[in-house]
Amino acid sequence: MSTPKINRWTGFIKTISALEPEVGLTPRTAIWKKNKATLWYYPSENKKYKVPLFLIYSLINQPFILDLGPKYSLIEAFTSSGYEVYLLDFGIPGYEDKDLTVDDYILRYIKKGVQRALLHSNASEITLMGFCMGGTFAAIYATIADEPIKNLIISVAPIDFSVMPIFSEGVKMLQNGEINLNPILDAWGIIPPAYVKRGMRLATVPISYSPYLSLLSHADDEERNLKWSRFNYWTNSHIPLSAAALKQMAVDFEKENKLINGNLVIGDQPAKLENITANLMAVGASHDRLIPIEQILPIVDHVSSIDKSFHILEGGHGSLAKEGKAPGYLDKWLSDRSN
Repeated sequence: MSTPKINRWTGFIKTISALEPEVGLTPRTAIWKKNKATLWYYPSENKKYKVPLFLIYSLINQPFILDLGPKYSLIEAFTSSGYEVYLLDFGIPGYEDKDLTVDDYILRYIKKGVQRALLHSNASEITLMGFCMGGTFAAIYATIADEPIKNLIISVAPIDFSVMPIFSEGVKMLQNGEINLNPILDAWGIIPPAYVKRGMRLATVPISYSPYLSLLSHADDEERNLKWSRFNYWTNSHIPLSAAALKQMAVDFEKENKLINGNLVIGDQPAKLENITANLMAVGASHDRLIPIEQILPIVDHVSSIDKSFHILEGGHGSLAKEGKAPGYLDKWLSDRSN
């Protein structure tokens, strides 16, 4: 075997057998906690913008994808560019959190977290940025928010559930009343992360295996191997999911598509997309197997925002956070709307 091949196989074995990599290295301070959730504050040493960023990630993965490590951290890129950043980390729920609903996440966590960030930053407005289901929650919160949201950015976030590229047959059966998941979900109470992971693997095969082929192709490059390790660590960082929240999402989103149809209610407030007037940037990815562009684009036609745009990334579901720096289109869009 040639020396380059030996080096690649050596690097490959070393990388996949290494300990968990360090992630989330950008300096931060916890400024608010509720139950398992933490609101993290990332200061900027050269603050340039008056409007801080408030980031919301999904419920099924840990949010350190936004801060993988030096040079590969979106949060680090934002703070270096002059933004104060707040990240709402929902934490890892336990069985005692089985009754947490979508309403709870919107009203008790996101709304309260935004209020705390506004108070802490002494800002008069805020930019809300949500990723994946965190983007869906961000949009829902924006429909009922009393807080001053200047900009709303949703990235690879499902809005219109009439298009379901994954588990489509199961969704049709759910919509037709042919299956009822409630007894199973009630028995579990909390969906174990192993089952969450299996669901994602079913949706993304063969992508689940192709990263190892990618690693082997550059396994003699230590820096690229470290980046691969951090990203692979994140893809396996699934966390438990409240059965109550999943039951509500199955009915309100997948079965009845209430957000697009205009009949979603959060607490006692109608959560209509037409209530959104913030500057809107919606982002989709051209090769996203989980959330296709057709699930995201309709928000542009339903909001009342005057300033609204849609951007398509060349890549997959994790593209926005992978490069470690704010993409040029996003940096320009934000800088023009943050003072």
